[in-house]
Amino acid sequence: MAWLHNGRTLKVGKSWTDDNGYKHPYNWASAWSAEDKASIPLVWEDEPDTSYDNRFYWSRGVEKNLDDVNVVDDDGNAVIDPITGVQQVQLGLKSQWIAQTKSTANGLLTASDWYVVRNAEKSTAIPTEISTYRDAVRTATGTIETAINACADLDAFKALFVVPTDDDGNPTGNAPIYDFPEEV
Repeated sequence: MAWLHNGRTLKVGKSWTDDNGYKHPYNWASAWSAEDKASIPLVWEDEPDTSYDNRFYWSRGVEKNLDDVNVVDDDGNAVIDPITGVQQVQLGLKSQWIAQTKSTANGLLTASDWYVVRNAEKSTAIPTEISTYRDAVRTATGTIETAINACADLDAFKALFVVPTDDDGNPTGNAPIYDFPEEV
């Protein structure tokens, strides 16, 4: 945010000289009325919005790729990983979020893994609510992955992060990308 005079930025609290050579006082910003500033003319200019959501953009207006991209150099030649000997791949948002979804599911299932181990070792039954919960986590994971893969463009992908609300704006559930069952 800045005051401009004929395209020149003025600093508040500093005196300045106009195009006619007249020196204006340091307190011009607070002492002058809006009419005084307009008569000079001084123009207020808001700073441009430079914000962006780094989940979807590298920088303002530069979208991240949805799909994986083979890495190439400036000449268009494949960039080969020196360790594996294969072309490097920059993972797209879909691959990244599918991996994140699987990691979340793993974390949710880990807490009840001991029931499965106990069942395998001692044939002790897994409680129904635990089995139901574990199945629900796996089903939710599949549903989320399907939704991610179905996104044809960035707008569709961004919609997966929108929390559903009622008419009053109150949340009615989870955003589709985070729609896992409640832990038991």
